Amino acid sequence: MLRVEGVRQRYRHGPPVLAGVDLACDPGVPVVLAGENGSGKSTLLRIAAGAARPASGSVRRPAVVGYLPDRFPARLRMPAEVYLRHLAAIRGVPAAPELLDRLGFSGPRREPMARLSKGNAQKVGLAQALGGDPGLVVLDEPWAGLDAEAAETLLALLVTVSERASLLVTDHTGRAARIAGARHVRLAEGLVREDPPGPADSRAGAGAVTAPLPATAIVLRCGDPEAVAQRLGVAGRCTGDRLHLQVPAARADALLLDALRLGCSVEMVGPA
Repeated sequence: MLRVEGVRQRYRHGPPVLAGVDLACDPGVPVVLAGENGSGKSTLLRIAAGAARPASGSVRRPAVVGYLPDRFPARLRMPAEVYLRHLAAIRGVPAAPELLDRLGFSGPRREPMARLSKGNAQKVGLAQALGGDPGLVVLDEPWAGLDAEAAETLLALLVTVSERASLLVTDHTGRAARIAGARHVRLAEGLVREDPPGPADSRAGAGAVTAPLPATAIVLRCGDPEAVAQRLGVAGRCTGDRLHLQVPAARADALLLDALRLGCSVEMVGPA
């Protein structure tokens, strides 16, 4: 289980990023954390995972934690399989390279991770976070950079993992809305509050993955589609100079505006 009690955090002399956060996360009840950019989600996840210390407050967590940061350190000289064995040894758990196969890893396993694509690097990060039977799994934007097949595989893995471990996840793609039995909360003004259930809230289900939220299909033209997908925080399919996306309909307008600011042109927008 995870218990965050009265956690506060501030950077230099700025306003509080976290202003007394209380949050509970138990096995069987995954927690999906929402919030605007800059609201402190990544800060809270780092503290929850034990990767950072709060200015005040307390955190109780299991001994073994699987953590995927929002910026996974893919530019490493270490090969993927060596990296997984190294991280597993530090945590005192068995390595789980078979998760790479389940996620459809297609990159070299014995060459430096610096040569991996964003999607393959993300799969390595997920394999290290989900392997070794952790008691708490903390994932910051786990679907970023994944292809459609890997994204569906990850969803199924999280449903299984959350049955035995506490799961705390953030997500901009809308896929986390399909995690069965999830509790949805929102971080705003430094505090965590319950997020009202939407029309496709999976808490109404009986344990099965529910249907996705209404989605919009978008095709963007850009110089570096993979880099744009990473900047936008979405998973997409890249073909030449085109980025093919499916995003929640409610997010489409904001995403298109961000894409235009990044210098992309919009080739197609329509129902998915």
